[in-house]
Amino acid sequence: MPDKIRILLVDDDEDDYIITRDIIEDIPGRNYVLEWTGSFNKALEIIAERRHSIYLVDYRLGAHDGLELIKEAISQGCSAPFILLTGQSDRETDEKAMRAGAMDYLVKGTISPNELERSIRYSIEHAKSLAVIQRLNSELEQRVKERTQELGRAIKKLEQTNRSLYEAEQEVRKALQKEKELHELKSRFVTIASHEFRTPLSTVLSSASLISKYKTADDDEKRIKHVDRIKSAVSNLTSILNDFLSISRIEEGKIYNVPTTFDLEAFAAEVADEAQGVLKLGQKIKYKHLRNDSTVLLDKQLLKNILFNLLSNASKYSAEYKEINFTTSLDGNTIKIVVEDQGIGIPDADKTHLFTPFFRAQNVTNIQGTGLGLNIVKKYVDIMGGELDYESELDKGTTFTVTLPQE
Repeated sequence: MPDKIRILLVDDDEDDYIITRDIIEDIPGRNYVLEWTGSFNKALEIIAERRHSIYLVDYRLGAHDGLELIKEAISQGCSAPFILLTGQSDRETDEKAMRAGAMDYLVKGTISPNELERSIRYSIEHAKSLAVIQRLNSELEQRVKERTQELGRAIKKLEQTNRSLYEAEQEVRKALQKEKELHELKSRFVTIASHEFRTPLSTVLSSASLISKYKTADDDEKRIKHVDRIKSAVSNLTSILNDFLSISRIEEGKIYNVPTTFDLEAFAAEVADEAQGVLKLGQKIKYKHLRNDSTVLLDKQLLKNILFNLLSNASKYSAEYKEINFTTSLDGNTIKIVVEDQGIGIPDADKTHLFTPFFRAQNVTNIQGTGLGLNIVKKYVDIMGGELDYESELDKGTTFTVTLPQE
């Protein structure tokens, strides 16, 4: 039998404690132990003992409020999730709760057993996801430490081999620059991962909570809408994870170029057909192979990743009902692939940073993404010994051209 989930309710009204206790007792197959305190200071003492899996905190706590308690507990190292209980439902309260560090907030007097159970369950899962991100952060810090130690050993080796002072200085500068880049990469990773994971997780949580309220056949359309939102959020999470995993494998040197012989025209048509699933309303991919000969010797998996990323980007940064032109051609031992969209284009000031990891142009702030897609494409093209070029005009579109040599 799984361990009991220990809950601490912090509320200075004993009647609210009794109501909350009754709601928890009505949860089917409940697996909870509820404890209660009405004191702000006593609550901090109990939280410091780390005995509870989750905390329910009332917004009003006498001379203090629940937001103060949550901020103080988190600053003291508490990693278990908090759910704020409030008497009113509004966007301002929601934003205050999230800024303070709460995973969710519930409106007192309207809480059902199912709603409370879902909020507890999803808050705990969200906290686990954040813990994973923090663990990755620690691992990156350890890598920085190890690299610093390597730097020390490199300096010793330089001294032992009697290299010139100038050469030693240059090596040290390069190593320090690598350290700086690694530290910046770590910071961007943690910031973007936390933000990108929170958005789809919040979508899943809110939609899952709302689904339980639609109980009749007349509500089928609303249920389907929220199921679709959940599917879309999960798909987005999978895409984000794939980007992070691809970058990790590339950095670790685990991506290899393994060419095989295949028909480029048929293969590209398959990828274009698969990419239809990510298109916006009314968008179309117009594919054409420009030469009769289409037999090539390339790595199919790397090529598929390159094509799918470019087609997905073309759709993402174009409006509905726009066409995406996709062509392939073979000239001797050179393969050329062109993906042209009619999207928002790339500002001139951002073009020099386009292939930098986590970089996003200033005109895409309202479009979700990690800023890794083009960096991954560029690295895959480099692994295949090819070149990636582009032309772009703001508000008119962008054309990416991949040139690959045959083995």
